[in-house]
Amino acid sequence: MTTTLLKPSAMLPEGLCVQQANNFTLFKFTDKLGEQMQELLDKKKADSLTPDESFEIETIGELANIFSYRLMKALK
Repeated sequence: MTTTLLKPSAMLPEGLCVQQANNFTLFKFTDKLGEQMQELLDKKKADSLTPDESFEIETIGELANIFSYRLMKALK
């Protein structure tokens, strides 16, 4: 079995949505990606992640970090 690390950008088209709130543009996970992340976190807590799922949760986490960093820079 070969495991391939996903690039966070691969999740952008279906994993993120953009919403306007007052003068802010918010980037949020779609419900689907949010549910997938929660499922993976539950499996990680139960120590039952497969190698592919480990890569997936790392990718989603990296995507969250990228947008959190961008938001923090924008608010400064």
